[in-house]
Amino acid sequence: MLEIKNISKKFTKKINKKETQTFYADKNITIRAEEGEVVGLLGPNGAGKTTLLRILAGVMEPTEGTIKIDNTNYKDDEINIKRKIAFLSGNTKLYKDISPYELLKMCGEYYNIEKNELEKQIHAISKRFNLDEFLHQRIENLSTGQLQRVNIARCVVHNPKYYIFDEATSGLDIISSKTILDFIKEEKTKNKCIIYSTHYMEEAENICDRVVLIHKGNIIKEGTPASIIKETKTTNLRDAFFTLIGDESNE
Repeated sequence: MLEIKNISKKFTKKINKKETQTFYADKNITIRAEEGEVVGLLGPNGAGKTTLLRILAGVMEPTEGTIKIDNTNYKDDEINIKRKIAFLSGNTKLYKDISPYELLKMCGEYYNIEKNELEKQIHAISKRFNLDEFLHQRIENLSTGQLQRVNIARCVVHNPKYYIFDEATSGLDIISSKTILDFIKEEKTKNKCIIYSTHYMEEAENICDRVVLIHKGNIIKEGTPASIIKETKTTNLRDAFFTLIGDESNE
Protein backbone atom coordinates (compact mmCIF):
# COMPACT_ATOMS: atom_id res chain seq x y z
CA MET A 1 0.00 0.00 0.00
CA LEU A 2 1.09 3.53 -0.79
CA GLU A 3 -0.20 6.43 1.26
CA ILE A 4 0.32 10.14 0.65
CA LYS A 5 -0.99 12.10 3.63
CA ASN A 6 -1.46 15.88 3.83
CA ILE A 7 1.43 16.60 1.44
CA SER A 8 2.12 20.24 0.63
CA LYS A 9 4.99 21.79 -1.30
CA LYS A 10 5.74 25.51 -1.04
CA PHE A 11 8.03 27.41 -3.38
CA THR A 12 9.38 30.94 -3.33
CA LYS A 13 9.99 32.87 -6.54
CA LYS A 14 11.57 36.26 -7.18
CA ILE A 15 9.31 38.97 -8.59
CA ASN A 16 12.07 41.60 -8.71
CA LYS A 17 15.24 42.49 -6.83
CA LYS A 18 13.37 43.35 -3.65
CA GLU A 19 10.22 41.24 -3.73
CA THR A 20 9.56 37.53 -3.51
CA GLN A 21 6.36 35.55 -3.69
CA THR A 22 5.52 32.21 -2.09
CA PHE A 23 3.06 29.75 -3.59
CA TYR A 24 1.99 26.14 -3.16
CA ALA A 25 2.48 23.75 -6.06
CA ASP A 26 0.53 21.19 -4.00
CA LYS A 27 -1.66 21.85 -0.98
CA ASN A 28 -2.77 19.25 1.55
CA ILE A 29 -2.84 16.28 -0.83
CA THR A 30 -3.96 12.91 0.52
CA ILE A 31 -4.05 9.84 -1.75
CA ARG A 32 -4.05 6.12 -1.06
CA ALA A 33 -3.23 3.40 -3.60
CA GLU A 34 -3.46 -0.35 -3.11
CA GLU A 35 -1.64 -3.27 -4.71
CA GLY A 36 -3.17 -4.31 -8.02
CA GLU A 37 -4.56 -0.82 -8.61
CA VAL A 38 -3.93 1.87 -11.22
CA VAL A 39 -4.56 5.33 -9.78
CA GLY A 40 -4.63 8.17 -12.27
CA LEU A 41 -3.42 11.65 -11.36
CA LEU A 42 -5.18 13.95 -13.80
CA GLY A 43 -5.04 17.63 -14.51
CA PRO A 44 -3.69 20.25 -16.91
CA ASN A 45 -0.07 21.34 -17.13
CA GLY A 46 0.86 23.24 -13.97
CA ALA A 47 -1.73 21.48 -11.81
CA GLY A 48 0.94 20.12 -9.42
CA LYS A 49 1.11 16.53 -10.69
CA THR A 50 4.84 16.41 -11.44
CA THR A 51 5.81 18.04 -8.13
CA LEU A 52 3.73 15.48 -6.23
CA LEU A 53 5.25 12.54 -8.11
CA ARG A 54 8.78 13.83 -7.55
CA ILE A 55 8.05 13.95 -3.83
CA LEU A 56 6.63 10.45 -3.98
CA ALA A 57 9.74 9.18 -5.76
CA GLY A 58 12.06 10.80 -3.21
CA VAL A 59 13.51 13.29 -5.68
CA MET A 60 12.03 16.24 -3.81
CA GLU A 61 11.11 16.78 -0.15
CA PRO A 62 7.66 17.99 0.89
CA THR A 63 7.18 21.15 2.90
CA GLU A 64 4.57 19.34 5.00
CA GLY A 65 3.03 15.89 5.22
CA THR A 66 4.17 12.27 5.15
CA ILE A 67 4.46 9.35 2.74
CA LYS A 68 4.17 5.73 3.77
CA ILE A 69 4.93 2.73 1.59
CA ASP A 70 4.07 -0.73 2.93
CA ASN A 71 3.19 1.01 6.21
CA THR A 72 6.73 2.37 6.56
CA ASN A 73 7.44 6.10 6.69
CA TYR A 74 9.50 7.09 3.67
CA LYS A 75 12.16 8.83 5.72
CA ASP A 76 12.60 5.89 8.08
CA ASP A 77 13.75 3.50 5.35
CA GLU A 78 14.32 5.59 2.24
CA ILE A 79 16.89 3.36 0.49
CA ASN A 80 14.88 0.16 0.73
CA ILE A 81 11.68 1.93 -0.25
CA LYS A 82 13.34 3.36 -3.36
CA ARG A 83 14.33 -0.17 -4.35
CA LYS A 84 10.64 -0.99 -4.55
CA ILE A 85 9.91 1.93 -6.86
CA ALA A 86 10.33 2.67 -10.56
CA PHE A 87 10.01 6.34 -11.50
CA LEU A 88 9.57 7.73 -14.98
CA SER A 89 9.22 11.48 -15.27
CA GLY A 90 8.08 13.40 -18.29
CA ASN A 91 11.61 14.67 -18.96
CA THR A 92 13.73 11.66 -17.99
CA LYS A 93 16.90 11.71 -20.09
CA LEU A 94 19.02 8.71 -21.10
CA TYR A 95 22.76 8.51 -21.71
CA LYS A 96 23.04 9.15 -25.44
CA ASP A 97 26.44 7.50 -26.02
CA ILE A 98 25.48 3.99 -24.90
CA SER A 99 23.05 1.39 -26.24
CA PRO A 100 19.76 0.23 -24.68
CA TYR A 101 21.49 -3.06 -23.85
CA GLU A 102 24.27 -1.24 -21.98
CA LEU A 103 21.71 0.90 -20.15
CA LEU A 104 19.68 -2.11 -19.01
CA LYS A 105 22.86 -3.91 -17.93
CA MET A 106 23.96 -0.85 -15.94
CA CYS A 107 20.56 -0.60 -14.22
CA GLY A 108 20.61 -4.30 -13.35
CA GLU A 109 24.10 -4.06 -11.88
CA TYR A 110 23.01 -1.06 -9.83
CA TYR A 111 20.36 -3.26 -8.21
CA ASN A 112 22.87 -6.09 -7.72
CA ILE A 113 21.13 -8.55 -10.04
CA GLU A 114 23.26 -11.65 -10.62
CA LYS A 115 24.96 -11.68 -14.05
CA ASN A 116 23.23 -14.70 -15.60
CA GLU A 117 19.86 -13.64 -14.27
CA LEU A 118 20.39 -10.14 -15.62
CA GLU A 119 21.08 -11.46 -19.14
CA LYS A 120 17.82 -13.42 -19.00
CA GLN A 121 16.02 -10.32 -17.77
CA ILE A 122 17.38 -8.15 -20.57
CA HIS A 123 16.43 -10.76 -23.18
CA ALA A 124 12.88 -10.99 -21.83
CA ILE A 125 12.49 -7.21 -21.52
CA SER A 126 13.79 -6.68 -25.05
CA LYS A 127 11.16 -9.07 -26.40
CA ARG A 128 8.45 -7.52 -24.28
CA PHE A 129 9.04 -3.97 -25.54
CA ASN A 130 10.18 -4.85 -29.07
CA LEU A 131 13.70 -3.52 -28.55
CA ASP A 132 15.55 -6.24 -30.48
CA GLU A 133 16.00 -4.28 -33.69
CA PHE A 134 17.76 -1.39 -31.93
CA LEU A 135 19.01 -3.01 -28.72
CA HIS A 136 22.67 -2.39 -29.62
CA GLN A 137 22.29 0.98 -31.36
CA ARG A 138 23.40 4.23 -29.75
CA ILE A 139 20.57 5.81 -27.80
CA GLU A 140 21.11 9.17 -29.48
CA ASN A 141 19.98 7.62 -32.79
CA LEU A 142 16.60 6.38 -31.52
CA SER A 143 13.19 7.87 -32.28
CA THR A 144 10.98 9.41 -29.59
CA GLY A 145 8.85 6.27 -29.39
CA GLN A 146 11.89 4.01 -29.20
CA LEU A 147 13.42 6.17 -26.46
CA GLN A 148 10.29 5.96 -24.35
CA ARG A 149 10.12 2.18 -24.73
CA VAL A 150 13.72 1.98 -23.52
CA ASN A 151 12.82 4.30 -20.66
CA ILE A 152 9.97 2.04 -19.59
CA ALA A 153 12.20 -1.02 -20.04
CA ARG A 154 14.83 0.30 -17.63
CA CYS A 155 12.08 0.68 -15.02
CA VAL A 156 11.32 -3.05 -15.17
CA VAL A 157 14.83 -4.46 -14.64
CA HIS A 158 14.62 -4.66 -10.84
CA ASN A 159 11.00 -5.91 -10.80
CA PRO A 160 9.57 -3.01 -8.74
CA LYS A 161 6.42 -3.25 -6.68
CA TYR A 162 5.39 0.36 -7.36
CA TYR A 163 5.44 2.29 -10.62
CA ILE A 164 5.29 6.09 -10.74
CA PHE A 165 4.69 7.27 -14.30
CA ASP A 166 4.52 10.96 -15.19
CA GLU A 167 3.13 11.65 -18.69
CA ALA A 168 4.49 8.32 -19.96
CA THR A 169 2.78 8.57 -23.38
CA SER A 170 3.14 12.30 -23.97
CA GLY A 171 4.13 13.01 -27.59
CA LEU A 172 4.13 9.34 -28.63
CA ASP A 173 2.49 7.78 -31.67
CA ILE A 174 -0.46 5.45 -31.25
CA ILE A 175 1.62 2.25 -31.49
CA SER A 176 4.19 3.30 -28.88
CA SER A 177 1.40 4.52 -26.60
CA LYS A 178 -0.40 1.20 -26.89
CA THR A 179 2.78 -0.69 -25.93
CA ILE A 180 3.06 1.32 -22.71
CA LEU A 181 -0.64 1.14 -21.83
CA ASP A 182 -0.72 -2.62 -22.43
CA PHE A 183 2.31 -2.95 -20.15
CA ILE A 184 0.50 -1.07 -17.38
CA LYS A 185 -2.54 -3.32 -17.70
CA GLU A 186 -0.29 -6.38 -17.57
CA GLU A 187 1.56 -5.19 -14.46
CA LYS A 188 -1.74 -4.56 -12.72
CA THR A 189 -2.60 -8.27 -13.13
CA LYS A 190 0.66 -9.03 -11.29
CA ASN A 191 -0.63 -7.07 -8.29
CA LYS A 192 1.65 -4.09 -8.89
CA CYS A 193 0.59 -0.62 -7.76
CA ILE A 194 0.75 2.07 -10.44
CA ILE A 195 0.44 5.84 -10.04
CA TYR A 196 -0.17 7.24 -13.50
CA SER A 197 -0.11 10.96 -14.23
CA THR A 198 -1.53 12.22 -17.51
CA HIS A 199 -3.49 15.07 -19.03
CA TYR A 200 -5.04 12.66 -21.55
CA MET A 201 -8.43 12.11 -19.93
CA GLU A 202 -9.54 9.44 -22.43
CA GLU A 203 -6.41 7.44 -21.68
CA ALA A 204 -7.17 7.53 -17.96
CA GLU A 205 -10.72 6.29 -18.52
CA ASN A 206 -9.22 3.28 -20.30
CA ILE A 207 -6.66 2.11 -17.73
CA CYS A 208 -7.36 3.66 -14.31
CA ASP A 209 -9.33 2.03 -11.49
CA ARG A 210 -9.57 5.36 -9.71
CA VAL A 211 -8.65 8.89 -10.70
CA VAL A 212 -7.67 11.96 -8.69
CA LEU A 213 -8.45 15.23 -10.44
CA ILE A 214 -6.01 18.01 -9.48
CA HIS A 215 -6.33 21.69 -10.28
CA LYS A 216 -4.01 24.46 -9.06
CA GLY A 217 -2.40 22.16 -6.51
CA ASN A 218 -5.64 20.95 -4.95
CA ILE A 219 -7.66 17.76 -5.29
CA ILE A 220 -11.05 18.70 -6.72
CA LYS A 221 -12.49 15.19 -7.06
CA GLU A 222 -11.52 11.57 -6.47
CA GLY A 223 -13.29 8.36 -7.49
CA THR A 224 -13.74 5.86 -10.29
CA PRO A 225 -14.04 7.36 -13.77
CA ALA A 226 -17.63 6.09 -13.95
CA SER A 227 -18.62 7.60 -10.58
CA ILE A 228 -17.14 11.02 -11.42
CA ILE A 229 -18.83 11.07 -14.82
CA LYS A 230 -22.15 10.10 -13.24
CA GLU A 231 -21.88 12.64 -10.42
CA THR A 232 -21.09 15.49 -12.82
CA LYS A 233 -23.81 14.36 -15.27
CA THR A 234 -21.34 14.28 -18.14
CA THR A 235 -20.25 11.59 -20.61
CA ASN A 236 -16.47 11.64 -20.16
CA LEU A 237 -13.73 12.76 -17.76
CA ARG A 238 -12.76 15.75 -19.85
CA ASP A 239 -16.24 17.27 -19.59
CA ALA A 240 -16.40 16.23 -15.93
CA PHE A 241 -13.21 18.17 -15.20
CA PHE A 242 -14.51 21.34 -16.85
CA THR A 243 -17.80 20.98 -15.00
CA LEU A 244 -15.91 20.77 -11.69
CA ILE A 245 -13.75 23.86 -12.29
CA GLY A 246 -16.73 25.85 -13.56
CA ASP A 247 -16.11 29.38 -14.82
CA GLU A 248 -12.34 28.98 -14.56
CA SER A 249 -12.42 27.01 -17.84
CA ASN A 250 -13.31 30.24 -19.64
CA GLU A 251 -10.47 32.30 -18.21
